Amino acid sequence: MEEYPEEIRSPPVSLVSVVGCPELHQTISMHLHSQQPPINTLALPDLSKISLLIASKPKDEPSSPPDSPSACGILKRDWLLKHRTKIPAVVAALFSSDCVSGDPAQWLQLCSDLDNLKAAIRVRNIRLVLVVVHTHSKDDITEDRMLSLRKRAEIDSKYFVTFTQNDDLELKQSLHRLGSIFAELTNTYYRDEGRRIKTRIEKKSYSSLEFHVRYCFKVAVYAEFRRDWVEAIKFYEEAYHTIREMIGTSTRLPAIQRLVEIKMVAEQLHFKISTLLLHGGKIVDSVTWFRKHNASYKRLVGSPEAIFLHWEWMSRQFLVFAELLEKSSLVIQNMSSLVVAERALTEWEFRPANYYQLAAHYLKEKRSSLEIAVSMSETFNEIDSSAESVVPSTYVGQFARLIEQENALVMQPLTDEEYMRYVVAEGKRFQDSFEIIALLKKSYESFSNLKVQRMGSFCGLQMAREYYGTGDFSNAKQLFDTIASLYRQEGWAALLWEVLGYLRECSRKQGMKKEFIEYSLEMAALPVSSDTGAQSSRKECGPAGPASLPQKELIHKEVFGLIGGDIGLTPNENTTDTKVTVYSPLHLEIDLVSPLRVVLLASVAFHEQIIKPGSSALITLSLLSQLPLTVEVDQFEVQFNQSDCNFTVVNSQRGATTDGQHGKRVETAPSLSLSTNRWLRLTYEIKPEQSGKLECTSVIAKMGPHFTICCRAESPASMNDLPLWKFEDRVETYPTKDPVLAFTGQKATQVEEPDPQVDLSLGASGPAFVGESFMIPVTVASKGHAVYFGELKINLVDVRGGGLFSPRETEPISLDSHHVQLLGISGPEGEDESHVDTDKIKKIQDSFGLVPVPTIKSGDTWSCKLEVKWNRPKPVMLYVSLGYCPDSDDPNSQKVNIHKSLQIEGKTAVSISHRFMLPFRCDPLLLSRIKPVPNSDQPTTLPLNENSILVVSAKNCSNVPLQLLSASVEADEDDIGTSCSVQHGGEDQFAPARLVPGEEFKRVFSVIPKKNISKLSLGNVCLRWTRDSTTEEQSNYTASSVLTKQRLPNVNLELSPLVVSLECPPHAILGEPFTYNVKIKNQTLLLQEVKLSLADAQSFVLSGSHNDTVFVLPKSEHIFGYKLVPLASGAQQLPKFTVTSVRYSAGFQPSGAVSTLLVFPSKPHFKMVDVVGDKNRVTCS
Repeated sequence: MEEYPEEIRSPPVSLVSVVGCPELHQTISMHLHSQQPPINTLALPDLSKISLLIASKPKDEPSSPPDSPSACGILKRDWLLKHRTKIPAVVAALFSSDCVSGDPAQWLQLCSDLDNLKAAIRVRNIRLVLVVVHTHSKDDITEDRMLSLRKRAEIDSKYFVTFTQNDDLELKQSLHRLGSIFAELTNTYYRDEGRRIKTRIEKKSYSSLEFHVRYCFKVAVYAEFRRDWVEAIKFYEEAYHTIREMIGTSTRLPAIQRLVEIKMVAEQLHFKISTLLLHGGKIVDSVTWFRKHNASYKRLVGSPEAIFLHWEWMSRQFLVFAELLEKSSLVIQNMSSLVVAERALTEWEFRPANYYQLAAHYLKEKRSSLEIAVSMSETFNEIDSSAESVVPSTYVGQFARLIEQENALVMQPLTDEEYMRYVVAEGKRFQDSFEIIALLKKSYESFSNLKVQRMGSFCGLQMAREYYGTGDFSNAKQLFDTIASLYRQEGWAALLWEVLGYLRECSRKQGMKKEFIEYSLEMAALPVSSDTGAQSSRKECGPAGPASLPQKELIHKEVFGLIGGDIGLTPNENTTDTKVTVYSPLHLEIDLVSPLRVVLLASVAFHEQIIKPGSSALITLSLLSQLPLTVEVDQFEVQFNQSDCNFTVVNSQRGATTDGQHGKRVETAPSLSLSTNRWLRLTYEIKPEQSGKLECTSVIAKMGPHFTICCRAESPASMNDLPLWKFEDRVETYPTKDPVLAFTGQKATQVEEPDPQVDLSLGASGPAFVGESFMIPVTVASKGHAVYFGELKINLVDVRGGGLFSPRETEPISLDSHHVQLLGISGPEGEDESHVDTDKIKKIQDSFGLVPVPTIKSGDTWSCKLEVKWNRPKPVMLYVSLGYCPDSDDPNSQKVNIHKSLQIEGKTAVSISHRFMLPFRCDPLLLSRIKPVPNSDQPTTLPLNENSILVVSAKNCSNVPLQLLSASVEADEDDIGTSCSVQHGGEDQFAPARLVPGEEFKRVFSVIPKKNISKLSLGNVCLRWTRDSTTEEQSNYTASSVLTKQRLPNVNLELSPLVVSLECPPHAILGEPFTYNVKIKNQTLLLQEVKLSLADAQSFVLSGSHNDTVFVLPKSEHIFGYKLVPLASGAQQLPKFTVTSVRYSAGFQPSGAVSTLLVFPSKPHFKMVDVVGDKNRVTCS
């Protein structure tokens, strides 16, 4: 598409001419370009240059011969360019206000210039606009002068414009007004011109079809100027159909040139129609039109000697349409709906890649035809000299000879013979291969982006052939490798043969011995058809020739001659070493996915799945080749993952030597011949000494003195078929004679470990507790083997599989994020470790440990202890493995392993709980408790500066007795005495307490908040305990204490406005009166109104007021006093009272336990007695 001129590739843009006032030209041009649609400008400095508006013939332009017919051609080559760049639709004459209002001489000059302008534009019906540019003030020009100027120009008043440039706003308005006038007049001009030409078409005032095509083309162009796409397409199509009718009727030019001209004009019309259809979003219509265009001219070949011109023209049609589709923004969207909408079209017709590929195809046809035309030309040396003077003619699609005649250049028509010499000479100047490669590359990339591998590989194959033809073997080989990979996957043997032939020759040209041998071996092992009569020509099959059995044998002999060093590759300038010699040996690798599996396939099967160490086992080695001729192998080297089992099989017929095989096992076979599609089976014994997995890794075949192939071993049970030979008509046999072994055989077996004669025991019993260091005894006892180079491996594994590390869990039990930790390993008691390197003794991690075991003689024992700590309750599986050598000579000898496991439950030994209580017969009023929030987890609220009771309980949750050593409350920071006072309610000394399973221990603390803060942190409850070592079962465990901490929750503090307390003696005597006081304390700065109500009790006689209301002064207290006489003995209920605060609407009534009093029938006698431990106890009698 780039070959087309700009006026064809882009839609026409209206053209106006601006004459005079050159300082305004740039401003006006920029404004017109910014409009939609834009308008181009042709600027002239003054009216004296007005003659340039008429596109007259230059003096040096050659004239047509005088005897030429009236219609010399169809379309003039420069007509569209002339109307886009030289012939304006509107001329705007700009006059300065000084010239209009100046002296008579200036006025006369202005009138003369205006008359000349009118005369120049009247010929082409160009519209005129007068613009008066004001430099100072509009009042400078009289009304009569303005009217006279308009009448002289013979224009309408709306086309007489005043232009003001001093003010920005008026300048913008002037530009906008001028742009609107230009848009209106250009549209009118092109419409009138189109109507004028359409009148000729309707009257048919012409005698030849050339004029009809020309007039339709002009009407369509004028419609494009007006953006009338429907009318433009209509007349372009009419011109296109008319040009098709001229093929058999026009005799104006010789046959070849006549057809060339018709095709060039049809190409231009087709391009215009396709562009307009795609511009309007009519993708289906454009593809359908191209299909019709292709069908109309595909078979219009023309003269046989000029057939290459037809293929070149066809290639250009597909290329241009592909570029149009690629640039269209609607091609990719809704592709499936376009195909459904038009059943006759396929999806590929909407893909640019398809058209690029066909363009390359036709260009290759052109190249072939041109080569024939060049070879048949008898005047080869005269072509270049005679073609120099041939130039494009005045009309589209015509060429003429430019000659000088009487000091003038004249266009002389060409004969078909002269034209053919010219086009052949032009064709020789260009190398079509590079353009073909560029087209195929676009198609290849497009198909690859669409994930269409097969079409992409087809284009890649053609592109690689072009690279090969131009001598670019590097790029050709890269593409051929990619295509060969796809053909192998698809199983296309015939296509793969051709590609491998090209790869083989590329490697030969580049001197790549290894790649050449690989491609040659793969070709020789490919399946081919036995029918050689229908084979294609050598050119179609590539440089390797047709795929046949004789051709495979030739390749086989050539490659093995190269392997044997008899022949070499053809040397090039960069490669001198072309033979396989001792200085340049060759080694090939064949893995499980290599295409060379068809060359050599190795199957290895152990006859037994489990082998005792030191015992013999049978192994069958089977090898298969698809090469056409029998191959003699010098030797096979079988390799295992245990190098001591490696052995070599030598061919006795080839006289192979065993140099370099000293110390290794060598077997001799009577023959190592690989026939086509026949298994070579070899069975040998091996005796592994090392336990573990024994696997055959590879088989190395040596063919010739300096060539080896390493083939990965495969198991018969899991061996894949050869993809290219899967569906071939061949006899399939088993790799082993035993069919069962062929279906179940494996290339690996398991060598058992020797029976250990050492006992490993784990002595732990019972559960482990969170926080304590749990000791696990490990004992190694020799029962027959001595232990050398011993090693203990310890692993801790979560039983539930959740892992022993959880950084998300944060509990106050431990700051360590590991649930269970291996802290250390201690040796037996009394063992002196000072002389041993500590790095060799312990290599400890949190869940893994590695400990060397000293030498243990037969019958001796050795023990150690594992120290494990549980930070969270979790069951753990302990794995202990002992690996040792029974032989002291070789530390790398076969080790014997013993494995033991033990599941240990990690439990919580002590559970801690707490609760808060108020002092006996004392109740502060807390406002937060009056209206509690339902269903809310509110923290406990304590009264400020009041005594509260904290009861801490510790319960033994284990099944063993524990010794409780201490119980205390410790703050996070040492702030006791500043924010809060926490003290033990009894004696400070604490005697160890024994807790049996399920028993609960309690301790009371007094809490007095002192600082007025919203939340108070009470710290942690610290409980120190240990196992009770007095029992025999727990005597083995460590006696070190365990500290268990539990954080107390934060409490809210609140100042109580009122505190109600009850004062009475601890007991009473029957019949004796005592004082009963209800004390109300006001802790606020407000006067508090309090109501008291006291109820009678049957067991007491009461003296005092039953109902009373008092006012308690701020920061003071009020006491209600009563005298009570008990009337019955025993536990009696005191008279119940109710205290109500009027301000807070809150009442208080004591509970039954608080109102209970013990009444003795007579006065009791108390005395102090001594008990064990020098402690005093109070007794009552």
